[in-house]
Amino acid sequence: MFCWPLLFEPGSSQQEVQAPMYFVLLLPLLLLVVAAELSEGGMDAKALAMLGVLAAIQCGLRALSAGTAGLDLVFFLLVLAGRVFGAGFGFLLGCTSLFASALLTAGVGPWLPFQMMCAAWLGMGAGLLPRRVTGRGEIAMLGAYGVFAAYFYGALLNLSFWPYLAGIDPSGEQGLAFVPGATLAENLERFFWFTLLTSTGSWDTGRAITNAVMIAVLGPAVLVTLRRAARRASFGRTPTFGAPAPGTRSSALS
Repeated sequence: MFCWPLLFEPGSSQQEVQAPMYFVLLLPLLLLVVAAELSEGGMDAKALAMLGVLAAIQCGLRALSAGTAGLDLVFFLLVLAGRVFGAGFGFLLGCTSLFASALLTAGVGPWLPFQMMCAAWLGMGAGLLPRRVTGRGEIAMLGAYGVFAAYFYGALLNLSFWPYLAGIDPSGEQGLAFVPGATLAENLERFFWFTLLTSTGSWDTGRAITNAVMIAVLGPAVLVTLRRAARRASFGRTPTFGAPAPGTRSSALS
């Protein structure tokens, strides 16, 4: 989805044509992830209900922040929820929250499937972080991951539309444009400067600061709240059935 322009020559209208195809392929992938999590015991009806609640909260946060100057409140909660509920839950929350919030904020466009997949990877990555880290070390680790997530998200989104926005430069004279037939290293260098000059100093850095500050300030309280909800809902526990105690059946009937 993201890297094919570096290997093939993109056409002027291919982004608009291929984005709906990516979206159509992404929805069955989400259903497969849900089915896999349900069959392996990683999710149940209570986890799906929690997924819906957190996705609704994400919609409200995105409507409030709107991503102005990198102020985007969606990702810090995604990181914390992925940390508590696991990689599969984080993957699904990233996709569903970006999709639902796009419908709410009229943000549907060729960029949506790329945003959904990037957010899914970020939520999954939060669930794969080391579990042994706790306390202040956990908050520091999640804050550092939030900073990485901001730049990773920005770079991948830039890569999804860079050949179309910066244009195609057959001569290779423009420093930021895609050059058909150039080596992978040459186009990656052009893409690096394009990202650095267009989004790193504004959108990505603002998003990184927002993630770090929100995780540092609200992270401990949100983690406690999510973990308490997970314990009360008994996430991840498999019911066991044994022989009834003597006299249980007769007393129940009486």
